[in-house]
Amino acid sequence: MSEAMSFTAAGIAERDAAILDFEDSWFTSSSPKDQAIMEAFGCSSARYYQQLNALLDQPEALAYKPLLVKRLRRLRSQRQAARSARRLH
Repeated sequence: MSEAMSFTAAGIAERDAAILDFEDSWFTSSSPKDQAIMEAFGCSSARYYQQLNALLDQPEALAYKPLLVKRLRRLRSQRQAARSARRLH
């Protein structure tokens, strides 16, 4: 069964908005990030990061939290470049 998706006024799915909000403020949690992810979303950190990574490519995410999405995209690009450089050596 599929759940009905709810959207925010910004046009982004509520769960996607919650992921971006969490990523923007997880460091204020007293629990380790993996534990906070499980508590907030009921999924593994691997699944959370898969969803976050896919979300970074959506224009709605950029419109909702532009500074966060741009920063995370930049970090992702840096990690990809570092992996590519390691493969060349």
